[in-house]
Amino acid sequence: MSHAERLPRNRTYLMCPPEHFTVEYAINPWMNTEFAVDAALAVQQWEALRATLTDLGHEVHVLDPRPGLPDMVYSANGAFSVDGTVYGARFRFPQRADEAVAHRAFYADAGRWRFVAPEHVNEGEGDFAYLPGAYGGIVLAGYGFRTDPAAHAEAQEVLGRPVVSLKLVDPAFYHLDTALAALDDRHVTYYPDAFSPASQRVLAQLFPDALLADREDAEAFGLNLVSDGRHVILNTEASAMGRKVRDAGYLPVHVNLSELKRGGGSVKCAVAELRP
Repeated sequence: MSHAERLPRNRTYLMCPPEHFTVEYAINPWMNTEFAVDAALAVQQWEALRATLTDLGHEVHVLDPRPGLPDMVYSANGAFSVDGTVYGARFRFPQRADEAVAHRAFYADAGRWRFVAPEHVNEGEGDFAYLPGAYGGIVLAGYGFRTDPAAHAEAQEVLGRPVVSLKLVDPAFYHLDTALAALDDRHVTYYPDAFSPASQRVLAQLFPDALLADREDAEAFGLNLVSDGRHVILNTEASAMGRKVRDAGYLPVHVNLSELKRGGGSVKCAVAELRP
């Protein structure tokens, strides 16, 4: 794929403002309840991310935040949609369970989706990535820390797309979207050591031309990115990852999400892609 072919595609996204964001419990290695979140700064940074997406020509829907659900800002975890069908989330931890209810209500009110409630634990786009241009359209799915592997088979039946299971082995990268990202409809970037040896072999076979990240990139949440096929939005800390995507022919766009990282997330965690 030549650099001249790196063309953007307009996307539709769902975000939820961090009005109630705080770190009051620890359910991943990045969360530390001893350090207070700057709530005003979190909102300011979130607004900058939303403006970045809209300025690039993308449509952003906003999900109303609910008191008592501090992690709702990580809207990518609430569901996973492909071609108008939505596979709902079922969270691993009880602290986040009601987020799934809020997301289901959004899709019901929108009136344009076929929503399917899950039987198995899964955390939406946190552990699912869709590549419509790869192998006729495939889903990459993570497990090991949050999503039940049985949800992969369930998602395949719901969505009618082949699902490739990938085992995550490093607790620091507890969701697929902290270890792998779609750069466009056919190409991915990932951190190999976040995956089991067998999953690394699967990824190498499926994506021999993948952009490989290192641990520094992953720890900077450089893989927790959003791309429209040309513009790659990633946080300011991930400067080395920004250089790598630029060298691969994409245009990095950096935003500061230092406060959201306190909860274990960054750009992708805050942005769900809607695929009508």
